[in-house]
Amino acid sequence: MKSGLTFLVAARQCEIRELEQLLLTSELVRRTADLIHALQKERGLTNLFLGSPEAAFVQQRQKQLAASDLAVTRWRTSLEQLDTDGVRIGNGARLFSRIAYALQGLVALAGLRERVEARRLQSSESTRSFNRVVTALLGVVFDAADSASDPELSRLLVAMFHFMQGKEFTGQERAAGAAAFAQGKVELARQQHWLHLIESQERCFTVFGDFAEPAHIGLWQACMGGSAVAEIERLRRIACTAPVGSELDRALSATWFQDSTERIDAMHAVEVRLASDLVARSEEKLRQARADLQTQAALLTAAASAPDTAPGAFFDNPLPPAENGSPSLGPHLERSVLEMVQEQSHRLQAMADELANVRAALNERKLVERAKGLLMAHRHLSEEDAHKMLRQTAMSQGKRLVDVAEAVLSMAELLPAKAR
Repeated sequence: MKSGLTFLVAARQCEIRELEQLLLTSELVRRTADLIHALQKERGLTNLFLGSPEAAFVQQRQKQLAASDLAVTRWRTSLEQLDTDGVRIGNGARLFSRIAYALQGLVALAGLRERVEARRLQSSESTRSFNRVVTALLGVVFDAADSASDPELSRLLVAMFHFMQGKEFTGQERAAGAAAFAQGKVELARQQHWLHLIESQERCFTVFGDFAEPAHIGLWQACMGGSAVAEIERLRRIACTAPVGSELDRALSATWFQDSTERIDAMHAVEVRLASDLVARSEEKLRQARADLQTQAALLTAAASAPDTAPGAFFDNPLPPAENGSPSLGPHLERSVLEMVQEQSHRLQAMADELANVRAALNERKLVERAKGLLMAHRHLSEEDAHKMLRQTAMSQGKRLVDVAEAVLSMAELLPAKAR
């Protein structure tokens, strides 16, 4: 007859299988961060290539193409390790759908590069195309965070996703600023877009600070203290506060791009540390779970030959309901089993409570994104304008952004059907 200890061992085996998959997912996230950074570099060099004479930036771009291809190969290798049956990964359907979409984007990358090579694209079109691929890859990190079953690892994933998202907005700001200075004239639409990107970065880095560990925050703060960041702030003020229609110094385009690139490279060091700690923490938890399983398995072996002598310690301990008719294990073994059951029950409950708190940040993001999508579809707004509408409504009503998003979604059935 199976005892409570039998099921305790089975529970630990389930936990180990989840941690094994979480370790593989963590490795995928690390490779995703490297791939996104490579594509961000390629996007920047592509813009320089398209906006310059034919002989300029050719070698730098070709070198970066090779680096991006290597990052793609490593990312695909990490995919091969995942359990594609999906039975061992929480929210596996969503995660695998994100991966499938990202793969389609990487397949389309070859055609994009051909058009760039032939100079059949404007830099703005190239930027939008690269943005879509990067956004698809960020979606993989988001659902990896949403599927994590361990709260400590989930916190790291949430911190990493928001830092990577903030870094992507930083990359988009690099492109927007370079284009604005290169044009040499202040336009209202460009100023508003630039300010939107700055605000989006700050929002992401705030959430990162809420979930990151002190070491990661310290590394991020060190990135913010260099001379390049001070120069970026100066150039921001020049471009974002100048009167509409006034002239900008075109020579500042190269300065802006160089300083922004230095900042983004420094930010990648934070990504690398986050990803390394994530994988190391996953490995550590897996080792501990396997050690605990060995202890429990040894106890199960001992229990099989234990005499049936004890009155039992069950009524002396406030524990979850146990199965009826389980064999008595003797005074020492019985108390050991009950203590382990109690410890595991408390540990799992604490993990569930903390996990719910961590996922609240992800759920808020989902609500805001869904509300933006609804406004974009029914009001024919851009993503930026939809977010601006939600933000302004929240400020005028003194509410949180997520509360306004929930209100918008609650009225979805009252909105007119979209034209077909």
